[in-house]
Amino acid sequence: MIRFSAKCAGPIPLDLAFEVGNGELLALVGHSGSGKTTILRSIAGLLTPSQARVEAGGQVWLDTGTGVNLPPHQRQVGVVFQNYALFPHLSAARNVMAAMPAGTPDKQTEAERLLDMVNLHGLGSRKPAELSGGQQQRVALARALARRPQVLLLDEPFSAVDRATRDRLHSELMALRADLRMPVILVTHDMAEAQALADRLVVIEKGSVIRQGPTAEVMSDPAALRAMGLRELAATLPARVVAHDADGLTHLETATGPIWLPRLNAETGAVVRVRIMAHEVILARSRPEGLSAQNILPATITRIVTGEGPGVIVHLSIGGDEVFARITRRAAASLGLEVGQQAFMVLKSMSVARDHIGAVR
Repeated sequence: MIRFSAKCAGPIPLDLAFEVGNGELLALVGHSGSGKTTILRSIAGLLTPSQARVEAGGQVWLDTGTGVNLPPHQRQVGVVFQNYALFPHLSAARNVMAAMPAGTPDKQTEAERLLDMVNLHGLGSRKPAELSGGQQQRVALARALARRPQVLLLDEPFSAVDRATRDRLHSELMALRADLRMPVILVTHDMAEAQALADRLVVIEKGSVIRQGPTAEVMSDPAALRAMGLRELAATLPARVVAHDADGLTHLETATGPIWLPRLNAETGAVVRVRIMAHEVILARSRPEGLSAQNILPATITRIVTGEGPGVIVHLSIGGDEVFARITRRAAASLGLEVGQQAFMVLKSMSVARDHIGAVR
């Protein structure tokens, strides 16, 4: 468990508090300059706000009120920076070994174990220049874990790689989380990334918390969306690849029925995440016929949220997974929508972009 609180006037003002449990991934999101990286630097000991407190695993790392301020090397924290910050003259294994606490037995074997954990088996002798961007990111993650951290800080760690590599790294991090018992704090500008990885979100604007809570709840809050600079809401729906049809569409199976999307680069049997934009979802009270849209899934209405304008957000349960529909109040009234009702979600195949599909495993 890590607890953070701060209140200061500058250079970037902060007035907020949050905590992260063991094994939990919390994403800090908000506009550039809102204070996200300042928070990570404060936790790591690279910056000291005028009023702040950092407690990790029951140990106080920083308390400006009592004068406690452990230096960075005494804080058990692992950090992955946006630019990875690897030593260019050292091999991958030696980069990892350099971060290990003094007295670690058989550092070479431990470095190989950590590199294996991040899917870099056999690449320990390569220097950063001999590795791809995604491989360098994995080395940086292994190096952060080599410190045996009580908390792992990820500062835009995937922003320097292409979308395909980013999706693979997301999947690897999700798989790795089964072995991570420490709190993880992620700073990201990519809301698809935050939705895919985070258990909870903290939305920050000008150093203050606008909204915090479970990811799905925050992502359905109109005020939080505005603070994140988002015009549109989205949700991710897991689906299994059934077949690649001859007409160029891929057949996927969801919890309540089939959908077809433009051909995916995924093997049959793979489970993927489909990011569905709320404004692309059409609702019907009975199963529609005679439509060009082929994706029609039965759903249950679990919540209806009215915004400040003419729109409402309808929460839909698809076999336990949540999808959103953004429609007008007039449409909701015309359909007589109520919580608990059965409805049908209609989605055009071509409305889902290829980069809105990510692998689960």
